[in-house]
Amino acid sequence: MTKDVIALTPTMPDVRTLLAGLYAGGPDLTVRTTADGAVVQLCAPDGRTLLSVEAPVLVQVPGEVERLLGAVPALPDGPVWWTEARASTAVPEAEQLAASFAGRLATVLDGTTWPSQAVTTAVVPVPSGTDAPPETEGIPPAVDVLTEQAAIVFQDRPVVAMTSWLSDALRTAITSDRALQIVTPGTTRLTLPARAALGGHPHRWVVQDGEDGYYDGLSGAVLHWQGDSFAPARTTSAGTPVAAAFADRTDSGDRQLVLSLRTRHPADEHLVLGRALEAAWHHITGAAPAGWSTAEPVNHPWTTRQLTDLARRRAPQPTWFTVVGHPDRPALATLRVTRTTAGVEEEMTLAVGNGAAEDLPLGAVLPLAEALSAPEHGLTSMLATVHRARRDLTVPAHIEAPPVPVSFTLGPDAVQDIGLPHARRPPLDLLPAPVGPTARPALHYPLGDGTDPQTWTALRGLTHHLRAGS
Repeated sequence: MTKDVIALTPTMPDVRTLLAGLYAGGPDLTVRTTADGAVVQLCAPDGRTLLSVEAPVLVQVPGEVERLLGAVPALPDGPVWWTEARASTAVPEAEQLAASFAGRLATVLDGTTWPSQAVTTAVVPVPSGTDAPPETEGIPPAVDVLTEQAAIVFQDRPVVAMTSWLSDALRTAITSDRALQIVTPGTTRLTLPARAALGGHPHRWVVQDGEDGYYDGLSGAVLHWQGDSFAPARTTSAGTPVAAAFADRTDSGDRQLVLSLRTRHPADEHLVLGRALEAAWHHITGAAPAGWSTAEPVNHPWTTRQLTDLARRRAPQPTWFTVVGHPDRPALATLRVTRTTAGVEEEMTLAVGNGAAEDLPLGAVLPLAEALSAPEHGLTSMLATVHRARRDLTVPAHIEAPPVPVSFTLGPDAVQDIGLPHARRPPLDLLPAPVGPTARPALHYPLGDGTDPQTWTALRGLTHHLRAGS
């Protein structure tokens, strides 16, 4: 198990400052690097890892620290350097060592720490030997336990984000044919990118619960440790019980407008990615995105050019991005760019949070469909749904109502492939609105106002009809 501590400083920690922090354990400890030099590890005399420190990240996007950590006392104004350390709790002194490391950086560089109590600068003596079992060779810094079936990560944070640590753990799990299992307290919430990563089999969010022991934070299934991973408990009737804590929820009235978009573009040197997402952001929130990154915290100010350059360098491998909005208007998107035989495809999901007293921007969806139907956006499809979920766009460990469809838009090329006469006459009480250029229109199908779950039936009927024509 590990404990995370973060130093937040207005100045980048240089080598001398980092070394001063690492000497919090005294002169007998050793230092090594891993992850191609991106992680520095402080080790006990017997070779056991005590502390792993990731390379500092400059977070230039306003509100990003608060989104992931909550209110942080004495947080410096403006951009901050985020230096994260993970302490192994296999050695009791390691957690104090992490606090001293972060406290020294904050003291020297006029910054602060998260958690705020991690402000000590004292030297932490570490015993020369421990009773813990030998460390397994090749375990990434983010993984606490590696078994034949699972890579297990313990996180004691208010919000678990898709950090580079967690991305590394997920990559390790996938490449070794294991499940990623993240174990958290019941009060922890996931960001939408972390929830998307854990939403596919066999990965799992394992929530600690005093009544039922453990349960799955996304399905509510009671879990037991079986063999070398967490798995659903079985009753005598072969069913899986659901934890009482998962079903315990109160509807706050918060809602999210969620847009799922797909685009396709010819692969040429003039292509700029992210423009469809930027257009959606403007129509729904009235502003451009604030920042982008390949992990959380999101640290780069928004720019379609740099995003495109990175995706081009990584091609033909896919690239996955997280995009965030400004703090006063909760909005977050994931964007996956893939090179295919048909061209370059973008798959994106944009979620915008609304409080109980705020109006959902449903009136912006049709104008957005019109704008995205322009040839330069390459729209394939767009599904708009309303989700009764938190305004801050985090996912709690309890049941949430499923999203409800609002509209579906079929892009111009897809309409041509299906045939305009067939696409505009579904066998339902739906009247699609043609949008975009008259010669090659897209079709926008209104489904409802986001309050009637029966619109899923209409959507299924529509998609069945459209597939029959393709």
